[in-house]
Amino acid sequence: MEHVAIMKKEWHLTEKILTGEKKIESRWYMSRHSPWNKIEKGEFVYFKDSGEPVTIRTETKKILQFSNLNPGKVREIIGKYGGDDGINVDDIQKFYERFKDRKYCILIFLKNPRKIKSFKINKEGFGLMSAWLTVDNINKLRNK
Repeated sequence: MEHVAIMKKEWHLTEKILTGEKKIESRWYMSRHSPWNKIEKGEFVYFKDSGEPVTIRTETKKILQFSNLNPGKVREIIGKYGGDDGINVDDIQKFYERFKDRKYCILIFLKNPRKIKSFKINKEGFGLMSAWLTVDNINKLRNK
């Protein structure tokens, strides 16, 4: 499978992926959403900032999924993996507050990030608010 991760532009995380400062992409949910149980080691993840075209491609090195979270487990995950997730030490408490009540977390370990020729996607059928898209071929999403 291939995946498109849509990032909050104002967080500047795509830049951190390219520099290697962000080695993990995390997704935190109240209920299971894509890519939960839909992503495996060795697959490609394409990244784009909201409102922008896709500009980055990475491979997945490892996937970790956590369920039945509580605030203590959330704090533990952020403490252990937050740095590699691109979270600055000064922002750990802010991210903890944002995610402390989430019940699910998926960590996608990234490798070989590279800038690619940009392309726009068509999210039709995924819902306007979808922040993660999974398809068997990325060309199905490319705007033609």
